[in-house]
Amino acid sequence: MRIDLHCHSTASDGTDTPAELVRNAGAAGLDVVALTDHDTTRGYAEAVAALPAGLTLVTGAELSCRLDGVGLHMLAYLFDPEEPELLSERELVRDDRVPRAQAMIGNLQELGVPVTWEQVERIAAGGSVGRPHIATALVELGVVRSVSDAFTTEWLADGGRAYVAKHESDPFEMIRLVKAAGGVTVFAHPAASKRGLTVPESAIAELAAAGLDGIEVDHMDHEPATRARLRGLAGDLGLLPTGSSDYHGSRKTCVLGEFTTDPEIYGEITRRATGAFPVPGAGGGAGR
Repeated sequence: MRIDLHCHSTASDGTDTPAELVRNAGAAGLDVVALTDHDTTRGYAEAVAALPAGLTLVTGAELSCRLDGVGLHMLAYLFDPEEPELLSERELVRDDRVPRAQAMIGNLQELGVPVTWEQVERIAAGGSVGRPHIATALVELGVVRSVSDAFTTEWLADGGRAYVAKHESDPFEMIRLVKAAGGVTVFAHPAASKRGLTVPESAIAELAAAGLDGIEVDHMDHEPATRARLRGLAGDLGLLPTGSSDYHGSRKTCVLGEFTTDPEIYGEITRRATGAFPVPGAGGGAGR
């Protein structure tokens, strides 16, 4: 089985629609794909309707958190999307995205960059607006060569010249909320230092003690030595090690199935989840 547990669609900052994502996942030879858009579940229905035969969909989200001033992302799988407490917290994060993006655009304009809200809104195309959309605008304007080049202190990285903080959840509270909604939590790309500051391993141990289920080990932003270290840490802390592409369509260079999750680990995730169940494809995308 080939299992990719971290992918994005146009419901947040990917370039594939949810329907395109699942069709592309099937064409890439995946058996299981997770839809984990940022702080939203808006793409679920479209993905399920287009799900090709032979592909199983895991519903999820990538949730924005902050610990001791350091941003981190929590992958949540197979939770009840209508559970009131978790829904309310996700809405707080999502609703702060627009004013935050507008403030960053204002900062960029003060720096002499002719980016506009209308440009970023067009790029987001109705998705949950975020820094990757602003980064894409900078690429369009020729300010930077790639989206990743925008995530430096020169521009949009944490603490960067145009950076603006947003509402982000406490990860300990998020673990509690996801578990109460029947879901499973995995710390996304915990050692992706290319993106900015990362939390220390002592904090990961504290999160594990609070009920964190796993850490994303195999990821494009982790070098081989880092992956080996994280795999050992997962073993020491009793955490499930996952792997995934963090696919964003054409917005990033990663490809579907670039990294995958062991079937036994996937099986344990599904065993722990009670809020929702994986959806097997029935050929809904055939001929579309």
